[in-house]
Amino acid sequence: MNNYRQNGADGGEVDFGEVFIPPNLEVPKPRVLPEFKRLAHGLRSDNITILDAKTFYIPNLHYDGAGPDAYFWVGNGTEPTPFGFKVPNELGSFEPLRGYLGEDIEIQLPGTMTVYDIDWLAVWCVQFRHNFGHVMIPKDLDVPPALGQTKISFCAKFLANIHFSYSPTAASLVTTTTTVPPAPNNCREFLDKRLQVRWIMKGDRVEITLSARIGDDKYMAFGLSGDNNKAQMIGADITVVFFDKDLRSFRAEDYYISHLSQCDGKSGVCPDERIGGRNDVSVLHGDRTNGVLTIKYSKPLHTNEAINDRPIPESDPVSVIAAFGPLNNRTEANAHTRKDRTDTDSQINFSDLNDNQCTLTVENLPPEDGILSWPPAKIIGENTFYVKIGPTGGAKGYSKITGLPSWGTCYYINDLLIPELFVERGQTYRFVVETGESQTNPARFHPLYISDSSIGGFKQLNEEQQRQQRIYAGIDYDSNGEPFPIATGRYCEWAHKSIDRALESDTFENYKATLRLECDDGQATFFNWTVPMDAPDTLYYQVGISYWKIQQIY
Repeated sequence: MNNYRQNGADGGEVDFGEVFIPPNLEVPKPRVLPEFKRLAHGLRSDNITILDAKTFYIPNLHYDGAGPDAYFWVGNGTEPTPFGFKVPNELGSFEPLRGYLGEDIEIQLPGTMTVYDIDWLAVWCVQFRHNFGHVMIPKDLDVPPALGQTKISFCAKFLANIHFSYSPTAASLVTTTTTVPPAPNNCREFLDKRLQVRWIMKGDRVEITLSARIGDDKYMAFGLSGDNNKAQMIGADITVVFFDKDLRSFRAEDYYISHLSQCDGKSGVCPDERIGGRNDVSVLHGDRTNGVLTIKYSKPLHTNEAINDRPIPESDPVSVIAAFGPLNNRTEANAHTRKDRTDTDSQINFSDLNDNQCTLTVENLPPEDGILSWPPAKIIGENTFYVKIGPTGGAKGYSKITGLPSWGTCYYINDLLIPELFVERGQTYRFVVETGESQTNPARFHPLYISDSSIGGFKQLNEEQQRQQRIYAGIDYDSNGEPFPIATGRYCEWAHKSIDRALESDTFENYKATLRLECDDGQATFFNWTVPMDAPDTLYYQVGISYWKIQQIY
């Protein structure tokens, strides 16, 4: 009991008020939760503690760091969903999560959010909407207010802010390029030889092919400068090409640049269609090979849009510009860096027939980030393929080799990362599959199938999309006509021994030495596939959005 007394005028004590503290009072205190649920990418921890209304203490945190877009993630509901919020890491950063090797960390909810506002804490991949593991938040919490409680000493926090990084040496990035002798065609290189432009005039149109080693979130742009004597963006009539990863298609869009700003529907760097014009460009061909995006499109020499389109001279040289840049959330061209645009005048005569000034083959185009992929793997002359799961190889693996996005895992066939398979028509091949059989855990369920389409996730497609591709193996149909996978064996994964060491590994063999094979109990399943005589030259083995090629050699 506390009371407040003072001597009165007569020398006695006067009681101005009092409060009684019950002997069984339960004060707010930290709450211990279970560990992270272990679903993917080696995520695990010891029991997590809610220290106060905003702070989580996560001891012995392990995570391989291979998720391409993973964050601490909170939200409401019975399980993690895409409708959540990012939580900064232990350094207060919203960067994608790095790898953790048994570290003790503390993270704090952002803004005015408290633990009373959320139902779960997860490690979540935003790009691919995938839950790597989570812990539920109980409803009967009574934790202290956020007053800076901590379980980590000052020294530990100081050391946690020191990170050692590896940067490839210049020697490790050296590549041998092959000089191509002039050929009877047109070819120019732009942007430090990172962009290759080929063209040919056909009647009243010009066909242009752009090639570069860029990612799915980037675009290539090429067209007529806004000034015929210098590289100028304002007034330019350009074509922006890219791979639309949502529509799974190659696109080319007609643009006009009226101001150096994001398009607002009236002015800026705008698709013609957003400012009252037409898209006069049509895609003729698109391809991704070994990380190089190539898109061929056709554009008329003249249109009837005097403002948005500039005429292409039929016989005279004209100044051109080129650029790389990121796509925004409307899949429109966003601002680029200075190094990713032309700043000197370059002129092309589109009627030329033999203006070939290219010094590199398409295969040797340099990567935009300076990091080279490991050599693509090929399997030739084998008739049995052992299929497992493994990490994508970070900046040197799946995405760099194929030019496709990844969500952190991909197929390992005969212990090689995403190899290209070569088969013969009329021959029979066996696929021994160990990629998971529990459909309740998508992170460990990757049934393989073979089709003539690069669009994966067959079961998730609508009926019209399914009819547009032919399944050659790996999928059957039940009595209701619903597709189901036939290769659902035990789960075997090449897992990281610690964190992802791709950048430190000069070869895939060195990288594989940082992995260990982990297999669940159970048996592998298999299917036999006889290659039809009428099979196209290129097929695809795949699951979800991860896939690669099967080539017919006879």
